[in-house]
Amino acid sequence: MPVRAKRSNRSLNDVDGRKFSEKSKQMNQKLKSVAMMALAIFPATIALAQRTEKIMVSGNCGMCEKKIETAAKDAGAKKADWDKKTKVLVVTYDPGKTSNDAIQRKIASVGYDTENVTATMEAYDNLHECCKYDNKRKPATENK
Repeated sequence: MPVRAKRSNRSLNDVDGRKFSEKSKQMNQKLKSVAMMALAIFPATIALAQRTEKIMVSGNCGMCEKKIETAAKDAGAKKADWDKKTKVLVVTYDPGKTSNDAIQRKIASVGYDTENVTATMEAYDNLHECCKYDNKRKPATENK
């Protein structure tokens, strides 16, 4: 005669004295707590990975502003904002992807002197006339 499995007195919905729906609610609450903590920590880790610095950059006008900011972004800056009155560029970048020096070298390559890198005369000469700032290295031109 075949042996029959003994039936449990518990219903299928009962596990360790608790119903599945109660256990499911507890798991959902735990998952929500973990997700909220992750969301709170994630922006902080991104902020730690970014650096914001100020760089002095020579220039004169709105055209200069556009070229300086574009060069900084091309060098890897996430944000770049140059003020033509103060001549200060505020850059935000990820140090794992670029550096202050790389940003300054890129800006100098398009013709603008920075606090640590001087543009070549060739790059400076390629600037539009209104963008030619007081360049101490440039020889004085004679009026004829």
